[in-house]
Amino acid sequence: MIDKKDLRIVFMGTPDFAVASLDKLIQDGYQVVGVITAPDKPAGRGLQLQESAVKKYAVAKGLHVLQPEKLKNPAFLEELAALKAHLQVVVAFRMLPEAVWNMPPLGTINVHASLLPDYRGAAPINWAIINGEKVSGVTTFKLQHAIDTGNILFNAAVPVTEDETAGELHDALMHTGAQLLSQTVAAIAAGTAVEKPQPALDPSQIKHAPKIFREDGQINWQQPIDKVYNLVRGLSPYPTAWTTLHGKQLKIFKAAKERAVPAVAPGEPVTDNKTYLKIAAADGYLVLHEIQLEGKKKMDVEAFLRGNRI
Repeated sequence: MIDKKDLRIVFMGTPDFAVASLDKLIQDGYQVVGVITAPDKPAGRGLQLQESAVKKYAVAKGLHVLQPEKLKNPAFLEELAALKAHLQVVVAFRMLPEAVWNMPPLGTINVHASLLPDYRGAAPINWAIINGEKVSGVTTFKLQHAIDTGNILFNAAVPVTEDETAGELHDALMHTGAQLLSQTVAAIAAGTAVEKPQPALDPSQIKHAPKIFREDGQINWQQPIDKVYNLVRGLSPYPTAWTTLHGKQLKIFKAAKERAVPAVAPGEPVTDNKTYLKIAAADGYLVLHEIQLEGKKKMDVEAFLRGNRI
């Protein structure tokens, strides 16, 4: 058993999703002796260096920040060891070499946005919605060699509504994950945490969550409307599902589904050129609400139709 004020924690994370967990550790009174995050990267039209969300939070709180280019760099490993952490916490970070995750005496725990063993991988939130899941959740587990396969510590289920987007589920899981991390670290400090091996399922039974690429977002209008709609909400607000209109890429951020026997071929638009624009799928229409045509700003459909005749 270790008193929370004496428990030395190194936190590793990069995006907004990780900030909530780091903030919860600080609120709980733990001693976060170091924060590891991605190096600053040029972004935007001016290619100015942008700090990660985790770095911005850590700097504001006066925490010690490290931004290694390579996690196997001997100088970084030496600096990490010098922090003398009892425990490392990883939330939305990159893969760690064994020299890193096996360093602290209490090990390294990860907060993953799925109910493991399902949706191992880089994009669990997106794929859960793309696949039409009714329940998602968060798991805390001990890191080991293979990605997202370590012993489970705690998990918490979160319902997914029929119209929920990846962005909305992201926010729900972000807060659930912070609370679950708090529960997990408290149990580790108290010496009451119990590790449970992940179920040994047939690989064909496990749903995966690989990184999403641009081609994954292209809509296949030959599919049923439910699949099309789930792809749109599963990639909203980023990286967004897309199709082509007048030879240009059309991103779809918000839409609704209309069940009907289409009067046109799949992929064909139907509009009054004033108030609505919908595109036929195999067994219905996707009614577009918020879109962005290549080279234009994101806008609602009525605004779009005022400047673009279909």
